[in-house]
Amino acid sequence: MDRVFPGARWQVRSPGDVGLDPSKLESVGAWARSFGEPFRVVVARHGYLAVEWSEGVEPARQLAQASAVKSAYSCLLGIAVSEGMVPSLDAPVVDYYPEMMDVAEGQGPKAGRWALGKDREITFRQLICNTSGYMKPGEQPGKRFHYQTFGMNIVSNSLATIYGLYDSGDPGRLPGCARLVEEKLRDPIGGSWGHDYTDFQYGPGEGRKRNVFGHSLQILATAHDSARLGHLWLSGGDWDGVQVVPSDYLKQATVTNPDILANESEEKWMYGHGFWVNDHGKAWPDAPRDSFAAWGGGARHIWVCPSLDMVVVHNPGFWTNDRVQENRLRWENEALARLLDAVVR
Repeated sequence: MDRVFPGARWQVRSPGDVGLDPSKLESVGAWARSFGEPFRVVVARHGYLAVEWSEGVEPARQLAQASAVKSAYSCLLGIAVSEGMVPSLDAPVVDYYPEMMDVAEGQGPKAGRWALGKDREITFRQLICNTSGYMKPGEQPGKRFHYQTFGMNIVSNSLATIYGLYDSGDPGRLPGCARLVEEKLRDPIGGSWGHDYTDFQYGPGEGRKRNVFGHSLQILATAHDSARLGHLWLSGGDWDGVQVVPSDYLKQATVTNPDILANESEEKWMYGHGFWVNDHGKAWPDAPRDSFAAWGGGARHIWVCPSLDMVVVHNPGFWTNDRVQENRLRWENEALARLLDAVVR
């Protein structure tokens, strides 16, 4: 079946029309409901909406996507390089956002965290791959995978600064990275999501430079909007003939990045450039190796599988209250395995 793209609304097809077994899907839905948690699930195949379940969450409600927004940051970085705003993924970030070094001891997000001399060497690639070691004593750039939000905020704030949309001295003065996400990603694919800016509660102490490493952009999206992003990634960054995100960038972003392969044990071989990836079968052992996902806390999950021409969105998943990463991966894998068992052609 040829792939289509949604217009103002998704085109709907029955599961059988897109090669999914209705009876097996019914069993998956019953299993998900047995957890007793609110959830929303959308399955799109070949560009058609084939499954939509909503239990305890209004379909039109926009939910914060938490760390799933990191995959949007990644797309912006690829676009910025293609537009010549950033010369290379391996360019030092400090050359474009010198404020990142303006975090002295006692001004970081928590005890023992501040900008160190080694951080001047951090590249855009290392930040988006979570291998930068930013503000982490003893972690040299590119040598360790350490998932963090503050380094990702440096990505978003630096890109917004480069495009003239962020002023760290007055974060509320300009529209910030949200404008970039909307102009570069949302509007070209007909999305309708909103946004907010948030900060962690850093505890006691004055003078924390949250204007530098904070001001986190949150995308507020329905499951339909999350599926649009997934469909964009599924299509290699193309949206009905318009190349929104460079395809060559997405190819390298959705496989395990070289720093992790070189320096980490195999169980950590599941992160690319702002995406969770499965090229080594470590994220979802029962899913195809070409699959990848945006993931955020609260069971926000946009899973993409090019070989099956399929997008699965949990927004949220039914495992929302399980905070243990190992359990999260287990439930994700089982949910995907059950859905994949419904694929008949």
